[in-house]
Amino acid sequence: QVQLVESGGGLVQAGGSLRLSCTASGRAISTYLLGWFRQAPGKEREFVATINGETGNTRYADSVKDRFTISRDNTKNTVYLQMSSLKPEDTAVYYCAATQRGWTLPARNYDYWGQGTQVTVSS
Repeated sequence: QVQLVESGGGLVQAGGSLRLSCTASGRAISTYLLGWFRQAPGKEREFVATINGETGNTRYADSVKDRFTISRDNTKNTVYLQMSSLKPEDTAVYYCAATQRGWTLPARNYDYWGQGTQVTVSS
């Protein structure tokens, strides 16, 4: 079983950048599909990006494509989310998640979750 801990959130002005990290323990991330999700107040948790821990294949939500980049460093057992050109609508709690159910996007198919990190983008 894998445990996930996110870090790197904070307050940033619109147009700025942040890098989130998700460090895993207990199991190697190469055996998982790793995803980033976010949840804004009053809204459902939504998919942001996912990466295959073994192959590095990625997929992005349309709302973040060309602005966010998901990557992983298997030697550090860590997944990253580089966020650029941030907008106020990117404000949310960002969660890292993992699954071994194969290639999937819905949050309900991810079995392991971190505690979340707050990202606030001011206008």
